[in-house]
Amino acid sequence: MSNTDVRLSSAAAKRINAIMAKHEKTALRVAVVGGGCSGFSYTFDFADGPEKDDLIIERDGATVLVDSISLDFLTGSEIDYSDELIGAAFKINNPNAKTGCGCGTSFSI
Repeated sequence: MSNTDVRLSSAAAKRINAIMAKHEKTALRVAVVGGGCSGFSYTFDFADGPEKDDLIIERDGATVLVDSISLDFLTGSEIDYSDELIGAAFKINNPNAKTGCGCGTSFSI
């Protein structure tokens, strides 16, 4: 693995496959946008296919797309899915995030 890799856990791949089948989409787009309580936020959206500058991450039939600007913030991260008693959600384990907030979708670098 190089330091530019973004990994997808098997739990995330399984959940993405289920969501994409239900909504008849082909990929999940993960991006970083300005805002949120800590400065940056993660966004998740449907995509029908990649843009020309996207990083394409595939695992177990699931596809995640990350644009080149967001990749700068996500380098070395793992996209995971957690289904716990307190709730189920995608989680990004990001080594670049210096701080985060309680909601888990906002961070600062």
